[in-house]
Amino acid sequence: MAIEKAHEVGMSVYADIVLNHRMGGDEEEKMVVHQLNEENRNERISENMEVSAYTKFTFPGRKGVYSDFIWDYHCFSGIDYVIREGEELKGVFKIHNEYGEEWTDAVSHQFGNYDYLMGADIEYRNPYVVEEMKNWIRWYMDTTKVDGIRLDALKHISSDFLKEWTQYIKTEINPECYILGEFWKDEAEKIEYFSDQMTDLISCFDAPLHYNFFRASDEGKNYDLSGILKGSFLEKKPVFSVSFVENHDTQQLQALESAVKDWFKPLAYAIILLTDEAYPCVFYPDLFGAEYIDIKEDQEVHIIMPKVEELPGLLEARKLFAYGKQIDYFDHPNCVAFVRTGDEEHSGCVVIMSNSEEGYKEIELGKEQADSVYIDFLKNRHEEIAADQSGKAVFRVNSGSVSVWVEKQTP
Repeated sequence: MAIEKAHEVGMSVYADIVLNHRMGGDEEEKMVVHQLNEENRNERISENMEVSAYTKFTFPGRKGVYSDFIWDYHCFSGIDYVIREGEELKGVFKIHNEYGEEWTDAVSHQFGNYDYLMGADIEYRNPYVVEEMKNWIRWYMDTTKVDGIRLDALKHISSDFLKEWTQYIKTEINPECYILGEFWKDEAEKIEYFSDQMTDLISCFDAPLHYNFFRASDEGKNYDLSGILKGSFLEKKPVFSVSFVENHDTQQLQALESAVKDWFKPLAYAIILLTDEAYPCVFYPDLFGAEYIDIKEDQEVHIIMPKVEELPGLLEARKLFAYGKQIDYFDHPNCVAFVRTGDEEHSGCVVIMSNSEEGYKEIELGKEQADSVYIDFLKNRHEEIAADQSGKAVFRVNSGSVSVWVEKQTP
């Protein structure tokens, strides 16, 4: 019902899907495993041992409806909790089955081999598993009518499987299905390599750009704003890059903590929302605010995430003004700007930001803009700026701020 309503108002819906692992098995099974060094998943630290683990998924509540597939230890490559002669053991354990005693090589080589992340790690060398996942995604998409999918933790999943599975979706289910993946690397070259492996079937989140925002917010005026896009996936493959400022993993006290400081978020959102190549993803707490309690050094910590006050205005500016050719003025370490020239239906805008003192840019907009008057759509600046007879004007920005200058509409 919710997806239908979204479609009625012109919204596309993407489903968030985890393909890497399963948890909460229904039954224990006996199997042979060996334990591995968690810092080097290729290094054995135990002999082979017979154990039991919850790797059998029978779905008793489903009673065979939709699928009668039973998952057992042949469907998994690793586990983090086993029982040996009544003793509970925790760690990273490689399951022995007909697919070998080693991990697949078609994953990230972080920690030696990063196939294993958590839970019962799915073995995608098993052809029955691959077939079941194809059947499942057809059922899921036929049932929900989603327009696309976001895939979690891709560096832990066989790239061979991902390519086959996404090709199946595109050729057999929905050629227009948008597929986005979380392939978390801070080096754009490694994301680019993965993207090329997937023959551009999967778009990727731009983690390197997020880290640029994080460093810029932390270093303040010492950060060179003119290089804010350098080393980003957006710079490498803009069509297949998804830009974001913050997410659930990067916020405070989370697994990839690298929270962008509040003062810089309006600048970062101006970049991803108003530049011509970025495909932006807005973080819910940045729009609506959030608070939560988590643990740090055995103490409860109350985290408050204030909403970004300028964000609704930036979203509106994207809708109204972010059109046409982009002209960059990334020519100063502390003050940069870009112009969107507009199109036949939209007037365009001048975006200027500073990470230090109040700044300005002299920008030539062309004779067609002669004597035009501009105001800051975000209302961070309150004066009006008039272009001269040649269409040139000096646009200003406050210290540590962003302004979006748009043509003042005559009554």
